[in-house]
Amino acid sequence: MRKLLVLLVLSNILLAEVEVEGLIGLDTQIYSSKKMKHSSNFTAQQQIKVNYENNNFSSVFELYAQEDKSDFSSQKDNNRTFLRLNELYTQYENEDFEISLGKTIKFWGALEVENIVDGFNIQDNRNDGFTTDKIGAYNISYSHYFEDSELSIIAKLYEQNNKVANPSYVYSILNQNLSYNNSLESESSLYRPSLYVTYNGTAYGDNYSLDYAFIYENGYDSQRYFTVSNNKYTQHAYLVNKIMTYNTLVYNSTLYKLEALYADITKDKNISDYIHVAVGIEHTLDALENGHEIGLLSEYYYYDTFQDNKFNDLSLGEIFQNDLFLGVRYSINDTDSSNIVGGVILDTQYDEESYYLEYETRIYDLLKVKLDYRYTEPSDKDNTVYAQLGRHQRVALNISYHF
Repeated sequence: MRKLLVLLVLSNILLAEVEVEGLIGLDTQIYSSKKMKHSSNFTAQQQIKVNYENNNFSSVFELYAQEDKSDFSSQKDNNRTFLRLNELYTQYENEDFEISLGKTIKFWGALEVENIVDGFNIQDNRNDGFTTDKIGAYNISYSHYFEDSELSIIAKLYEQNNKVANPSYVYSILNQNLSYNNSLESESSLYRPSLYVTYNGTAYGDNYSLDYAFIYENGYDSQRYFTVSNNKYTQHAYLVNKIMTYNTLVYNSTLYKLEALYADITKDKNISDYIHVAVGIEHTLDALENGHEIGLLSEYYYYDTFQDNKFNDLSLGEIFQNDLFLGVRYSINDTDSSNIVGGVILDTQYDEESYYLEYETRIYDLLKVKLDYRYTEPSDKDNTVYAQLGRHQRVALNISYHF
């Protein structure tokens, strides 16, 4: 597959318009101390993306690399140094349709804190779960354009394994006594295609704008589970029929959001059918005299399984199962697109609290700076993800040069 994609990309180069962009960055994180864990993390990041365009044809090639300092200077290597092919695809597009073949990253969802329907690509477990870091998926897609909507058929061709960091990394799912099985266990062949049918569009009115999307999937679920045998973690992928939707409605100065899904498990004996629903409201106050804006955010997440004798949210490591988010966004509206967002996530079922504050800005359109602070107060009764992490506090700074 990869050799074929390289040939397709190279075939467009000679007569193509070429654009190259990328970044060089440093990600620094300091944590509250944990036994047998690193108390800080320094990671160099590089990314390069090449776009080729030739009439109706285009191709994209994107590489990402990172180097964790501990992998080179410590006995406790984090195993977070790698080179990853993010995207490699070619596509043909005209005014009526688009055909794409290759490795791509897709984004689905509408909410601020967590996009529960955004499951086309898996998350790289070698980095922290607070940051979106997707792994490209090999697929073939066809999209047909209508006046205000779009219908797509997508076949994901391969189900990928998800590598993990070593136990010395704060956010590793492993502990000192367990290793990781690098072979993904699956209900069928890993080459069994996952089929997606999506329909999305926009509707307008005098004082509202509605964006909607509906997705049907038959294939491997984005939710996976782990088992432990012979002191080794094994990750399992299973087949599902899944219906998803995500929508945003802008009415006057208020943005309403909805994400929802229902999963029908076909055979796996460990997993129950389940639902996941999330709603949100973001209200923008009148602009301040200096042009800055304040947005008030509220979101609620609910997850439930239908069979009590199978894995529940704790077994599956689901964080957003009965959670309320209250937050504020402060948009400075300067030339550097600076903004501050923060809030608290309250777990109403397991009595947990998670606070965060993020600041983002740009310097001369070249440097992007992101500073964030997070604090979590875990449950003292239930074995949640936060309880396994323990009371946690961190400060992180990411600086990247974009070209």
